[in-house]
Parts: sequence; structure tokens; C-alpha cells
Amino acid sequence: MSLSFGNRLKPLFNRVLIQRASVAKQTSGGIMIPESAMKGELNEGTVVAVGPGKLDSNGSLVPVSVKLDDKVLLPEYGGVSLKQGDTEYILLKDEELLAVIES
Repeated sequence: MSLSFGNRLKPLFNRVLIQRASVAKQTSGGIMIPESAMKGELNEGTVVAVGPGKLDSNGSLVPVSVKLDDKVLLPEYGGVSLKQGDTEYILLKDEELLAVIES
């Protein structure tokens, strides 16, 4: 049994591993959608791993503000892009996330 990428990679400090949302590149009728039309949809993802947090100036642990399976809005630039097979991940600091998307 192999572990998923999110289970094998444990972020350090206040970093978060996010699986980018996959977007259909073709409509059900077979029309190809250009990436420029999907730009806003590519900046979403699901949190798959979370670091423990970081220490403040007093030595207290400040926990990360998101949790596993949260849907988040990603910044256009920044973070470290990782790819495992066809799945794309991004690793970034907690404070770089733009918003949590509520259902």
C-alpha cells in the first residue's frame, strides 16, 4: 500500500501543502478551453498537509490558521511548486494564503 504524496511530505513550521484544484481543459462537447480562460479557477486548492506552526518571540507556538481539507485561495505567485504524477501541489507559508473558501 503506497501513501499519498500529502501523507509522505510533512511541512515544517508554518508551511502548508496544498493540492491544486484540477480544472477540466475540455468541455463535455469536446471544445478545448484555453488556460487564459481558466486563470481564476487555477488559484484554488485543498490543504493536504499542515506544519505544526511557528514560535513567536516569547517561545510560544502559534498554530497554522488552516486545517486539513480546507479549500483555499492561492496567490498568483510564490510558493514552491511540486508535481507527483499528474497531480500538482504547492508548498507555501500559512500567511501567504489569501482566503479560505467556505462551502
